[in-house]
Amino acid sequence: MTDMSIRDRRAGQLLIASAGLALLIANSPWAGGWDALLHAHVGPVVPRLGHLSLHGAVADGAMALFFLLVGLEVKREWLEGRLATPAARRLPIVAAIAGMGVPALVYLAVTGGAATLRSGWAIPAATDIAFAVGILALLGPHAPPSLKLLLVTIAIVDDIGAVIIIAAAYTRGLDVLALGAALGIVGVMVGMNRFGVRRLAPYLIGFALLWLAMLASGVHPTVAGVVAALTIPLRAPDGTSPLRRLEHAIHPWVMFGVVPLFGLVSAGVSLSGGLTALAQPLPLGVALGLFVGKQVGVGGALWLAIRSGLAPRPAGTTSAQLYGAALLCGIGFTMSLFIGALAFPDNSQAIDAAKLGTLAGSLLSGLAGYLVLRRATAEESPPDDELEARKIFACDEPPER
Repeated sequence: MTDMSIRDRRAGQLLIASAGLALLIANSPWAGGWDALLHAHVGPVVPRLGHLSLHGAVADGAMALFFLLVGLEVKREWLEGRLATPAARRLPIVAAIAGMGVPALVYLAVTGGAATLRSGWAIPAATDIAFAVGILALLGPHAPPSLKLLLVTIAIVDDIGAVIIIAAAYTRGLDVLALGAALGIVGVMVGMNRFGVRRLAPYLIGFALLWLAMLASGVHPTVAGVVAALTIPLRAPDGTSPLRRLEHAIHPWVMFGVVPLFGLVSAGVSLSGGLTALAQPLPLGVALGLFVGKQVGVGGALWLAIRSGLAPRPAGTTSAQLYGAALLCGIGFTMSLFIGALAFPDNSQAIDAAKLGTLAGSLLSGLAGYLVLRRATAEESPPDDELEARKIFACDEPPER
């Protein structure tokens, strides 16, 4: 097993453990004290929110690093990776778009378009990269590199779609002055790139200032992570890559720190209601959106694109493996929990119901995807796919100097 596979497996296992611990605490005698701790207002005063709670510090602050990593991955893949040509973009983009639209339609159909629940339509939209890749790592040779590359690319594209949704659908009460300041900071960062600034420190300072300006503007501050990432230079005159160096530096902190911590503070929900609670429209809509909507949307789009000749089948993959990957796209853990909290602000019951649906849908998708891929017949993958797979998160390459 490669170093990358070991890291991916451990990251997935840590995320599963953090979610399990959150559920254990939420269903224990310590649930009340833990909830009070998560919502205690401490720390420095920040724009609009005042004193951040522990949960807010993770969801609004630390998760900006997660989005920074997503943005870095997208820029690298778009300019020199798997999304570098129009032909290479077709299959993952078509699959990602269908994989966002169909789950939303399933959610709206199950909830009956109820006005009070309509804002949750985007909860089943995105795929959790860490969980999905962790399961692929556990599968070893049953999941060829080309399948992993496809799944990660789809997840990256729909994460960007989720960021756009967050910025457009879950932004409330814009402050024009703060938004102008944010745009000005972005302009300065773009200017630094154009005028040859290749040191990372000025961009990281700009990222911090942009986060504060976004927070004050009313746009969710984690969007600052993706926007800042797009200004980071891909190449320096000496041939090194500032972008890849930053990606390499923050990847372990995000995958082994930020994401599990977010799972710990966000995944806790009481299971006392059992199947009766899951059968309610909101959790059922989220669960079916992830489990049914994702496999129909992603799987159907992959089948149609390949069958119509719009895009070729990834080398070394079978139809069963593509279906297994579509199932794994239904693991929406991190982004679904994140969007669920944005969709129902100040409504803890709705947030908990969305969590229940997210956990159920993600669990079903993960188990079904694992079983399908475990039984699928493996084919030989091209050598180039293994090399590209080792680069996908830049986590076992030495940082470029």
